[in-house]
Amino acid sequence: MKVLLVGSGGREHALAWALAQSDNCSALYCAPGNAGIEQCAELVAIQAEDVDRLTTFSKDNEIDLVIIGPEAPLVLGLADRLHDAGIDVFGPSAKAAQLEGSKGFMKDICKKYGIPTAAYERFTDVTKAKKFIDDNAIPIVVKADGLAAGKGVIICETRQQAYMAVEEMLSGAAFGDAGQSVVIEEFMDGEELSYFALADGKTILPLTSAQDHKRAFDGDQGPNTGGMGAYSPAHMMTADLEEKIIHRIIEPTVKAMADEGAPFTGVLFAGLMVVDGEPKLIEYNARFGDPECQTLVARLQGDLLKILQASAQGRLDDIKGQVSWSEQTAMCVVMAAKGYPGSYEKNTLIQGLSEAEEVENTIVFHAGTSKNEDGDIVSVGGRVLGITATGDNIGHARRLAYEAVERVNWPDGFCRHDIGHRALP
Repeated sequence: MKVLLVGSGGREHALAWALAQSDNCSALYCAPGNAGIEQCAELVAIQAEDVDRLTTFSKDNEIDLVIIGPEAPLVLGLADRLHDAGIDVFGPSAKAAQLEGSKGFMKDICKKYGIPTAAYERFTDVTKAKKFIDDNAIPIVVKADGLAAGKGVIICETRQQAYMAVEEMLSGAAFGDAGQSVVIEEFMDGEELSYFALADGKTILPLTSAQDHKRAFDGDQGPNTGGMGAYSPAHMMTADLEEKIIHRIIEPTVKAMADEGAPFTGVLFAGLMVVDGEPKLIEYNARFGDPECQTLVARLQGDLLKILQASAQGRLDDIKGQVSWSEQTAMCVVMAAKGYPGSYEKNTLIQGLSEAEEVENTIVFHAGTSKNEDGDIVSVGGRVLGITATGDNIGHARRLAYEAVERVNWPDGFCRHDIGHRALP
């Protein structure tokens, strides 16, 4: 098979690394890719949001399967264009991708079909939004309705903070078009959990769990980010909890989308809050998480290409027995540019990556990297590296991951030093 992978982040490097191991993969392209992906795929200089050129490239090169990594091209309708061109694609249609592209759409689906989530209302008017804030308990959560690169959620500890969040979002100052509508919802006090399942429009294939760390600094302090690290499986996951997630949240969502005329094909990434042992949906992502994906591919036992192709072709029932998970724990520690998620310097030199990968059971996945004129690895993004290790337990994986982090020579980078802390005794 000839495969095109769309995207340039750590998630895409993890997917490329796993896809390249498939016996069925005769050619692997990645658009636009990064310096790490270059090791296992041929890079194509087309941006992930360039729907026209990606479609043309896929037709001209007789691509058998396109795998869409990030959310933006999904919302822009890349999957629809590829379907129209007769090309198999892993990823939902633009209509189905609204589960991620519009938090309001997702919440309305939950309300209509009885899927457990936090109480909420949607607003485009500042005065009405402030009235709702006055009438409800603090803390309260304010969310930009559209895509905001994982940063459009503000947990407000005071009403004044909530007023400010609403004003900045609805004015366009905070998140541009993504904030023209806001969702305000009750604060759920519990522990967060990520759960992944594949769907082919009608059938689901449950995958596994992970736990992400969104805040920038140790102790869950600082601003929200796209994710500073993750581990898999999540420590609180039990068979009973997984059954509740599948039957109360995942399966009803897939049925709901089919009933709405927007069957969902691809991966459903459910961000959940477990409150007194009961799962509630925080939000859906219509693609693999980053950095959760890095931990998933490290534990996956099976041919990722065959699995994703089966989802794209509506054949998940055929491969259910071919997917299993290592009993080991995987951990990904994100190294980011100093200043992230605010402003940061680019094109800073990164060394020691080979030494880091000499640590046993460790892979360095690239996210925001490129090569300079001398062929050296430099940073070009906010989140830059995902140091991923597997171990017999959370402590073992953590020790290996941070040993590898110490070998990376990048004075302009930083990381959290407590990834996995909730799982430790």
